[in-house]
Amino acid sequence: MESTVNKSRGGFFFLPILTGFIFAFRISLTFLWFQDEPLHGTVAFVALSLSLLTLAAMSSIGSVSSVSSSSLFTPPVRWSIAILALSLISLLWSEAPLDASVGYWFSWTADVAAVWLLLRERNAEVQATAIMKGFVCGAVLVAIIAWIIPAMDDLRLGNEDFLHPNALGFLFSIATLLAIHLAHQTTFWRWPAFFLATTLLRTISKSSIFGFLVAFGFYLLWDSTLTRKIKTRIGIAAGIILAFLSGLLQAYFTSYTAGTDPETLTGRTFIWAVSFEYAIKKPLLGYGFYSYRFIIPPLGKFEAQQAHNELLQQFFSFGIVGVILIIGLYWSLFRQIRRAPSSSLKTLTGTLLLFALVHGLTDTQIIDLSYPLWLLTMLSILLSVRTHSSQPAEALHLETSTT
Repeated sequence: MESTVNKSRGGFFFLPILTGFIFAFRISLTFLWFQDEPLHGTVAFVALSLSLLTLAAMSSIGSVSSVSSSSLFTPPVRWSIAILALSLISLLWSEAPLDASVGYWFSWTADVAAVWLLLRERNAEVQATAIMKGFVCGAVLVAIIAWIIPAMDDLRLGNEDFLHPNALGFLFSIATLLAIHLAHQTTFWRWPAFFLATTLLRTISKSSIFGFLVAFGFYLLWDSTLTRKIKTRIGIAAGIILAFLSGLLQAYFTSYTAGTDPETLTGRTFIWAVSFEYAIKKPLLGYGFYSYRFIIPPLGKFEAQQAHNELLQQFFSFGIVGVILIIGLYWSLFRQIRRAPSSSLKTLTGTLLLFALVHGLTDTQIIDLSYPLWLLTMLSILLSVRTHSSQPAEALHLETSTT
């Protein structure tokens, strides 16, 4: 009987890698297979999230948690639960279609729950590493697709309707940082990191590129394990990439600075003004989850999907309560990072937090946050596990030195 159970659980060994892969790759679903019926792409997106949650729940049946309850319910995780709960309650007054908003909420929540269950079931660090590897592999495949398809009229990689450069840039920024972290364990992951960073620049997604550069610069300064020789190599590689793309970038920014389109910086200020004008009318609880695109009228030919600022997006959707929750979430994560023992994991978590804060100034996600909630939950649990595992060793060292 015991061997049967072990074999059953062994069949789910691939699940963390599959989970990470789907989290990254699903951005391309509608573009690849559902352009004629985008609604079917949305259904597939939601179905994948629910399927992963179902598999994670099945794999955890009968298992004993390998992580303490205090690590599974860290302050950032509790703040995350509060955000998901507020989002669910707000469906009562959201003006978005109920079927779409409910589907997206379940997808968002299922992602967080699936990762939580995977880390709970077995060795949390092994599971999380597998999720990261799957995510990077999925992002690499999306990057290959982006290079193969025709570029947009403004020279950026992607597709205006189904594979937007800003969405690609956001994905590649996070995947590159995860690949750099994995390279601490195996140097092979330097190559995906190089490829993804190059593709990130080629998307010319300003918010993602600027957020990545600030975060990566901080990473280089903070990570004491990187020698001067490695940092020099990274600088040379960055210079080669910029030189290779210099002509393209110059041509793009020449047309960009001359425009007043809503997607330019000048246009962003107009989006912010309109968004705030509407948001201030419902300052306490906002318009509800997934409501933005159904409230804000078209700005000329441009239809804004979100407020292009994370705090403003939260204020619009959930009022001042939503703003308090997201500030509480990021502040609790910052406090956890400060208290965690030094490690590459701590560096990664802090780097991603800085990226989210910078990226969130001029862009955000329609459903999720600039720090994806599943990723924040995963790293918060890992930091807690690391902190608890280091405490006995520190106590033993202190006791030995005292005696």
